[in-house]
Amino acid sequence: MATPLKLIVGLGNPGPEYYMTRHNAGFWFVDALANKLSLNFSLDKKFQAEVCRYQDDAVDCWLCKPQTYMNDSGAPVQALMHYYKMAVDQIMVVHDEVDLPPGTTRLKKAGGHGGHNGLRDIMQRTGSRNFLRLRIGVGHPGSKDKVVSYVLGRASAAETDQIIASFSLALEMSARFFQDHPDKLMTELNKKHKPEAGPPT
Repeated sequence: MATPLKLIVGLGNPGPEYYMTRHNAGFWFVDALANKLSLNFSLDKKFQAEVCRYQDDAVDCWLCKPQTYMNDSGAPVQALMHYYKMAVDQIMVVHDEVDLPPGTTRLKKAGGHGGHNGLRDIMQRTGSRNFLRLRIGVGHPGSKDKVVSYVLGRASAAETDQIIASFSLALEMSARFFQDHPDKLMTELNKKHKPEAGPPT
């Protein structure tokens, strides 16, 4: 039986100076999803997050943008989980992924944090890694010591267009986030989403 999603968390840093940085790709996606669902985010200080709620028939799912900065992303997630009695396998975290090129979106179940501090904090605070991740490819700078400045930098206009275009299939299939078995959805999304080959990054 499918486990319904109760919380979709987009990761990023608050403030206009960060919004267009690669690290905020998770915010970009949940903003696009909220727009598709005709929802508006509002700040809830209790959860230290901007939130909105999608309810339709049997669906009851929160969308969340933590306002705690990336390294403390787990605090709002933990607060929402406790308040609404959510299980960790009812959560999907949307985040930037340097190991995927711009224009690529992949759905993954569980796994490590790969050096991503937002994922790291969520794992530490929830005590689990068994949540879904929607990984938004932003490309790699080519050297590990450049990753921090790279993700905190702005993508080029062409890369930004590629990243946003990569949302289209996931948004097309977004109704299935709330009703389908994650393994089935993962297989279909990952199989259909085959980006064109590009130069190594």
